[in-house]
Amino acid sequence: MEKKYQVFVSSTYEDLRIERQEVIHALLELDCIPSGMELFPAADEDQWSLITGVIDECDYYILILGGRYGSTSTDGISYTEMEYRYALQTGKPIIAFLHKDPDSLPKKDTEKTEEGQKKFKEFRELAQGKMCKFWETPAELGSVVSRSLIMLQKKHPGVGWVRGDLVPSQEASLEILELRKQIESLVAKLDKARTQAPPGTEKLAQGDKVFSITYTCISTKNHEQYSWKPSVDVTWDDIFYQISPLMIHEASDLQLRNSLDILIKRVADPELKESKEGKGHSFHNFSISDEDFQTIKVQLRALGLISKNDKNRSVKDTKTYWTLTPFGDSVMNRLRAIESDNG
Repeated sequence: MEKKYQVFVSSTYEDLRIERQEVIHALLELDCIPSGMELFPAADEDQWSLITGVIDECDYYILILGGRYGSTSTDGISYTEMEYRYALQTGKPIIAFLHKDPDSLPKKDTEKTEEGQKKFKEFRELAQGKMCKFWETPAELGSVVSRSLIMLQKKHPGVGWVRGDLVPSQEASLEILELRKQIESLVAKLDKARTQAPPGTEKLAQGDKVFSITYTCISTKNHEQYSWKPSVDVTWDDIFYQISPLMIHEASDLQLRNSLDILIKRVADPELKESKEGKGHSFHNFSISDEDFQTIKVQLRALGLISKNDKNRSVKDTKTYWTLTPFGDSVMNRLRAIESDNG
């Protein structure tokens, strides 16, 4: 949304009319809203609260100092200095633009009394101690203001103003607030889904519960081959530990079957070789039964650990693909992530 920044221009008035015009022209070219004490030509104590209110509403404060101190309040402080000190006090982003050589200015544009000259000098020294730039001609001042304000906006982005018709209506704001609440609620549910099993799964076999898998394999002994169809007990955690990394992106049925065959071989091969019937045999071609493979998929899906990946594919690709759910990803990390030895 495009913003316009409001800039308070503070200076003495009569002696800097041309300079103020150059500055205001530069601000308008930057699409800024100039404000200043010229709005209050008869400045007095009653109007000071109005002036400070305008400064508060502005995004930036600019001081232009030529050779005059300016009209003073009952306290003997010029309104220009009062504005400057108020902007400092409130933390407003400030740039002062000081004439390079006030002594070269016409007498009518400088302080005539010693007291006025002293106060001007002290005020100039105060402004020089903060962020300031120098100028000599009105045209140069306008150019310096443009460059300096652009840098100040980058360093201190202002709040700015926008057109009323671009501001959301009350109804739209309430709708946005309601949508934000819904988003927060959905995010909370998603976070819960990442760390908790779906409702009702506590009744299902899982974790360290054993599942007996039927499989087939081939053995060789004395150059003869034999077909086997035994079963092996593995826990659901062992099953998920084995195949879950394949589904970080996605895995096909074939990839999952092959991985489960590897698990069966790792667990069953030693058992077969140590059995009375298997002594002297070498075993290979382990393959999980189709029925138990389908049961494993259904169980992991019912536990909320995996889901079918339904992204669009080519017509020729008729395979079924599986991916981890957020909860499944969390369980995989718990099973497979390596803890620090410092724990």
